Amino acid sequence: MKEKLEQLPKRAREKHIENKRFFTKLKKRPPKNLDYMMSELHEAEFKKTDCLTCANCCKTTGPLFTNTDVERIAKHFRTKPSKFIDEYLRVDEENDYVLKKVPCAFLGADNYCSIYNVRPKACREFPHTDRKKFHQINNLTLKNVAICPAAFNIVEEMKKKLGK
Repeated sequence: MKEKLEQLPKRAREKHIENKRFFTKLKKRPPKNLDYMMSELHEAEFKKTDCLTCANCCKTTGPLFTNTDVERIAKHFRTKPSKFIDEYLRVDEENDYVLKKVPCAFLGADNYCSIYNVRPKACREFPHTDRKKFHQINNLTLKNVAICPAAFNIVEEMKKKLGK
C-alpha cells in the first residue's frame, strides 16, 4: 500500500487532463443510470479495498465540519462546541470549519478513527463515489483521485464502462 500511495499523486496528475475532459462530457450528458452504476462500482471497489490499510485521506487532508458535526462531536467529548472548535478547528478561506492541522488528530497509529461513530459527515461520505447526482461533484472527484486509491480505481472503471 505504501508504494501505491507514493505513486498515486503522479498517476492522478498523468490522468488529470483525461479525467477533466471525461467529467466535462459527463456533466453535459450524464447517463440516466449513472448513480446506480456509481453505487455498483463503489461497492465493488470497497469489497477489495480496506481503508484501514491506507487512511491517506485522514493523513493528508481534513474534512469540512458542519455545525451539526461540531455539536455531535463536542457532545461525545462532553464539552462545549466552542471549546471543541478552539482546540481542533479553524475557519478557512471559504468560512468553513476545518482541522487546524493534518494528519487528523483523531487518527490513531493503527489507522483507526477515535471518533468513528460520531465522525463528520464528510468523513462518512468520503470519497463520495456513491453520492447521488455524482456528475455534479467533478472538481471534488478530481481532487479525491489524487488522495484515495479507491476513488482512482472507481473513476478508471467508470471511464471503461462509459467509454472515455
